[in-house]
Amino acid sequence: MANAIWRWYSGLTTRTRLVLGVGIMAYAGFGLLASDQAEKSFGLTPTEEDKQRLKEQMPKLRMVDKDA
Repeated sequence: MANAIWRWYSGLTTRTRLVLGVGIMAYAGFGLLASDQAEKSFGLTPTEEDKQRLKEQMPKLRMVDKDA
């Protein structure tokens, strides 16, 4: 399957591959911007209490010096 997709992609002209790549990046960038607005409109933005609970659940890391 992946080999067929690669053959199809490599058979495209350079300009078409460039337009396809830029189009995918633009679509992803729009998704990143739109997701923030969607969170706000659906009321899914985290509260300070949510942020605090997440911070408490994060694992704590300690640096330990290794004796040489």
